[in-house]
Amino acid sequence: MLLSSCSTRREAIDLVVYNTTVYTVDSAFSKAEAFAVRDGRIAFVGSAAEVRGKYRGAQEVDAGGKFIYPGFYDAHCHFYRYALGLREANLVAAKSWAEVLARLRAHRQQRPQDAWLLGHGWDQNDWPGRQFPTKDSLDRLFPDVPVYLTRIDGHAALANQKALDLVGITAKTVVPGGSLGHDAQGRPTGLLVDNAKGLVIRLIPEPSAAEATTLLKQAEQECLALGLTSLADAGLDRRDIERIDSLQKARQLRLRLNCMVSATPANLDHYLKRGPYRSDYLKVNSFKVYADGALGSRGACLLAPYSDSPHERGFLLQSAATYRELARRVAASPFQMNTHAIGDSANRLLLDICGAALRGQRNRRWRIEHAQVVTAADVAKFGRFGLVPSIQPAHATSDMYWAGGRLGTARLKTAYAYKALLNSAGRVALGSDFPVEYLNPLFGFHAAVARQDGKNYPAGGFQMENALSREQALRGMTQWAAWAGFEEKEKGQLVAGQWADFVVLDKDLMTAPKQELRGTKVLQTWIAGRRVFSSPAK
Repeated sequence: MLLSSCSTRREAIDLVVYNTTVYTVDSAFSKAEAFAVRDGRIAFVGSAAEVRGKYRGAQEVDAGGKFIYPGFYDAHCHFYRYALGLREANLVAAKSWAEVLARLRAHRQQRPQDAWLLGHGWDQNDWPGRQFPTKDSLDRLFPDVPVYLTRIDGHAALANQKALDLVGITAKTVVPGGSLGHDAQGRPTGLLVDNAKGLVIRLIPEPSAAEATTLLKQAEQECLALGLTSLADAGLDRRDIERIDSLQKARQLRLRLNCMVSATPANLDHYLKRGPYRSDYLKVNSFKVYADGALGSRGACLLAPYSDSPHERGFLLQSAATYRELARRVAASPFQMNTHAIGDSANRLLLDICGAALRGQRNRRWRIEHAQVVTAADVAKFGRFGLVPSIQPAHATSDMYWAGGRLGTARLKTAYAYKALLNSAGRVALGSDFPVEYLNPLFGFHAAVARQDGKNYPAGGFQMENALSREQALRGMTQWAAWAGFEEKEKGQLVAGQWADFVVLDKDLMTAPKQELRGTKVLQTWIAGRRVFSSPAK
């Protein structure tokens, strides 16, 4: 009778999760044993005795002693681009140009109906000689179909002659904020860097609405299987954002997305007039701006010439006056300005422009995306102006094999300086930049704390003075990532009132040996108290 009476007095609730170690990522970084969920949000967190004594769940989940964290938030990625790229030839990790060509031939055989042959992910830094490819082989193999192959960083591409002819690119073509490769005779090699890519991209046909939906759902499932529940998609057009919104409203997409609007004139006019947009699954409150290109394709704008190419410094994609006017317009609105800046020159310019435009408004949370090469003097400006470093730890361990050649030893020390940026700004938002890097957030966690790649190289870690602690890395991919998008009241922690977005792992990220972090398995992923992924039983 006593047991029946106690059971009756327990409050009915939607979900109870127990027999677990819960990392709440609250202000004290406290742990718990159980929690309860009502209407998709955390209702109570505490000991197993407290939770099970107080609540009776319509669903009760025994987590089997495993480890629970807030759902992982990738603060900088390209989800939409990744999804549409699933229809293209995957050239990631190809070890030679010959391997790229072999993959292209196989892809063409699988999709002979496509009007264009598209591929993504090549990286000449992984090949013998590290030389940029030319279109000659593409012209021989695919003379009658236009070919367009995007480099791993998304800031360079290679097109064949058929594609160049469709666009009208010749040896005399000049593109502000971009460049074209030329051979010794001055003829185009097919290499297109930064703004030059746009000449070709505008002619590439988009997938149908049905195919785009299928690709987005496929990409979402890959994210959920890796514990991702929220993403910041760094640069989308209005049409793409509205497609995502409609799919979320139709419950065909379950991920929460913070979409940065590409700062084109049309997008600026529309969203500045309309204002920010918010639903439970979609946030539109920022503009994505590009200051320069990427280090790997020598488009990053540097203060001094590249160490391996003394006649090049990279370049800005627009004029300084254009960035100042853009910052002025955004500062007069409720929106954030999130600026891609890789090189130390681009970072200096945009830090100063943002600081001047904000005029002491330290909680606008304007972001510098990547903040990859920043002088020691300029690092201090993040704290001074209240700017947020939005960084991708895996870039350091991917680039470390060749970045020294681009920058030289002294300047390399000012690159990928994540701890220095954290010390200045107080918080860092962590992302992957996928598909530039692999989308597994635990790869970034490992890179942040161990400063090693998937081979656990180098043995002592790469520039370990800028490693993050495990707590800092976890906050960067949960709480701080949410804060950087003005979403800290909704997500990023497992505390009462926040969304019940969480991930169940088989290992404790706080104590597992560093060499085991990348192998940690996602057992379950939950969004709003609903299980959206469960690892197949072995």
